[in-house]
Amino acid sequence: MEIQHNISLKDYNTFGIDVNAKRFISIDFLYNLQQLLKQEQELFVISGGSNMLLTRDIEALVVHLNLKGISIDNEEERFVDLTVNAGENWHEFVLWCISLNYGGIENLSLIPGNVGTCPIQNIGAYGVEVKDVITKVNAVEIKTGKLVSFTNEECEFGYRNSIFKNQAKGKYIITSVSFKLTKNIHNLNTTYGAIEKELEAKKIITPTIKDISDIVIAIRQSKLPDPKEIGNSGSFFKNPVISKKHYETLLEKFPTIPCYGISETEVKVPAGWLIEQSGFKGKRIGNYGVHNKQALVLVNYGGATGEEIYQLAKLIQKTILDKFSIPLEIEVNVI
Repeated sequence: MEIQHNISLKDYNTFGIDVNAKRFISIDFLYNLQQLLKQEQELFVISGGSNMLLTRDIEALVVHLNLKGISIDNEEERFVDLTVNAGENWHEFVLWCISLNYGGIENLSLIPGNVGTCPIQNIGAYGVEVKDVITKVNAVEIKTGKLVSFTNEECEFGYRNSIFKNQAKGKYIITSVSFKLTKNIHNLNTTYGAIEKELEAKKIITPTIKDISDIVIAIRQSKLPDPKEIGNSGSFFKNPVISKKHYETLLEKFPTIPCYGISETEVKVPAGWLIEQSGFKGKRIGNYGVHNKQALVLVNYGGATGEEIYQLAKLIQKTILDKFSIPLEIEVNVI
């Protein structure tokens, strides 16, 4: 283990923000992480760097979590139990599962980041959330260096939320995640409109998990910029949940406002629609702006600071609140 000094984090965050780490270390083994915790506890942990906006230099020791490996814990006729180390790339893991006909995460194809961060915000897309297949989250307690495990229930998963964003925030480092996936008779989720349309267009009546993955990848690539080409962190805002009463009031003024039913009293409104209706889609300010194909995505065209992008996000929030009386919550961790 070697601590480096004054390292740029530009290549360690998908926004491509060039901030400085005063001290930096890459961890490849769990044992080394536990040894490090005996000496250091003021840490800033970074893995895939996909869900963060860095607005300043990092004074704490930056730990790049690079734990690799996938193990099959149990295999039955219909199900397989896997444990995947935190440093594995999420999309590569999804493709690996599809190659072995392991189903359950095909709708989550092409989501940026690493496996270790997927439980934190309970990543989700096209009708599926990762909580649906997680059985256990394994972590190291920063204070003691001890290994602990959280059951699915103990993770307290919610919409883009978990215990790791609340009570457990800053107390644990996720080292691996355990999943239960199907080996056959897959429970395919094709109810999302865009997937249904593509299946119809391709005349696929009995889709495979690879069919679903391929369609999701194509949809995402048509809407979302590749972080390797344009700095971004995917969806920057959460889709807000409002009361049906509030929605009905908005419907009188904005007849085309879409929604998705959540309960008898609440609906979810697409944040992208609100942002687009407010004139921000495709808006560019110097080296940063809002993507021209997906209004939910803020982008760094190169050389922008995290603070500049954050100020744009706050302007969008204020505009949406003034126009629709809807508070827009940021999904990305602003640091």
